Amino acid sequence: MSARVQLIVGLGNPGKDYQDTRHNAGFWFVDELARQLGVSFKSEKKFQAEAVRCHLAGEECWLLKPQTFMNHSGQSVQALSNFYKLPVESILIVHDELDLDVGVVRLKDGGGHGGHNGLRDIIDKIGSNSFLRLRIGIGHPGDKSRVTGHVLNKVSMDDRIDIERAIDSAIVELPLIMSGEVQRAMNTLHSKSS
Repeated sequence: MSARVQLIVGLGNPGKDYQDTRHNAGFWFVDELARQLGVSFKSEKKFQAEAVRCHLAGEECWLLKPQTFMNHSGQSVQALSNFYKLPVESILIVHDELDLDVGVVRLKDGGGHGGHNGLRDIIDKIGSNSFLRLRIGIGHPGDKSRVTGHVLNKVSMDDRIDIERAIDSAIVELPLIMSGEVQRAMNTLHSKSS
């Protein structure tokens, strides 16, 4: 049993130029979750983010979209988690993952940043890597030199549909994740998309 989730952070880049790029899969996740819950994000200057407090699976929880650009995501996470004195273990970071095929979603407890600049900054700012991650597969372009273009280019319609399907399947498992039953959620999620 893990800690109860009190903060769900979707990673992405703010602005119209980025909204349909693969790097914004984390934003897509929290946007869809907010839509299903009937809540709306509001600009929160003190957190350098858009945020909303909501009820999910009978628990109070924050949804957060850092507006600092991906490489400085930790500023928002640190600001909100410090302000509300949230333990690191109660944070779920949702992000795009190059090392997973499009439409595959995986849950991970702790670990390194794996070259993801948003995760790298969060680990640096909060001084810990003991948070949960929901990794949304965006596929790898095949060559390291093409990664930046891949994550920052508009996603194809087929890939977007696959990613949205993965997001929906992950949202179904959120009650388990929220309550700290991470292993059960992993078992279900990882058997769905392999």
